[in-house]
Amino acid sequence: MSELRSIVRGVGGYLPERVMTNDEMSKLVDTSDEWIQQRTGIKQRHIAAEGELTSDLAVAAAKRALEAAELTIDGIDLVIVATTTPDMTFPATAAVVQQKLGMHHGAAFDLQAVCSGFVYAVATADSQLKNGLGKRALVIGAETSSRILDWTDRTTCVLFGDGAGAMVLELGEDGDRGVLASSLRSDGHHWSKLYTDGGPSSTMSIGHIRMEGKEVFKHAVGNITDVVRDVFDKTGTTVDDLDWFIPHQANKRIIDGAGVKLGIPPEKVVLTVDHHANTSAASVPLALSVAAEDGRIKKGDLVMLEAMGGGFTWGASLIRW
Repeated sequence: MSELRSIVRGVGGYLPERVMTNDEMSKLVDTSDEWIQQRTGIKQRHIAAEGELTSDLAVAAAKRALEAAELTIDGIDLVIVATTTPDMTFPATAAVVQQKLGMHHGAAFDLQAVCSGFVYAVATADSQLKNGLGKRALVIGAETSSRILDWTDRTTCVLFGDGAGAMVLELGEDGDRGVLASSLRSDGHHWSKLYTDGGPSSTMSIGHIRMEGKEVFKHAVGNITDVVRDVFDKTGTTVDDLDWFIPHQANKRIIDGAGVKLGIPPEKVVLTVDHHANTSAASVPLALSVAAEDGRIKKGDLVMLEAMGGGFTWGASLIRW
């Protein structure tokens, strides 16, 4: 008898209509297209329209994931939204998404692990489903990071963009398909290396993103390889078994560094950072939706998700598609 696993039934992504190129960015701060691309690999990013909320992006991605899964919202028992940029301090953006999708049943909550949020949410949904708290989960990563940027700080404003990605997970038996294992880590001693300088309890404001870029880069590659190797160990698989590596899209140099250290060939790495920039918790599901929709990821493929974000938090999940 096959093991009960959380199987991916559909994914979907959404990007706001407005595109901001590096050339446009250079008119706001002292930077250039060459400088940004050389250091990050980013060419452009999408920016949410005035009045377009994180929940709106989440709902658009969710509808596409549900369509791909051939389901309606009535078939979902759990909604988890990973976000650092909620519509409001409360209620949870997931509850707003639930309302906008017309869902009156089940449970909905937000999860905050910054850029690692979606990987954390996949692991959380997997655990919830396996513990009998539902049969299907809608897992979403959604961000309007542009709303918490200091547009005079060239070290951060060039890095981020807005977007959302979603995944439908269903508990079932289908060979060895599904979420095989996850590994999650955090170390709050590094919080001051990537944070916002505001919050309801401290400043009664949302604050702006602040980052020590060299420190983040220094920790990123080691942390990423740590959790990826842990997941390989848990599942008895190796990098040779891997079909696709879906990393957090923060910086191409970090992605390349992790790929080299893990021994993952570049042709197995999905890259969207050039067109999406860093969309925080939306980064991994957006990249995943692009690779699934263009046909690169096929049924039976072994797919590794990984991310690292402020906190520091980092994590990885291995999925048989």
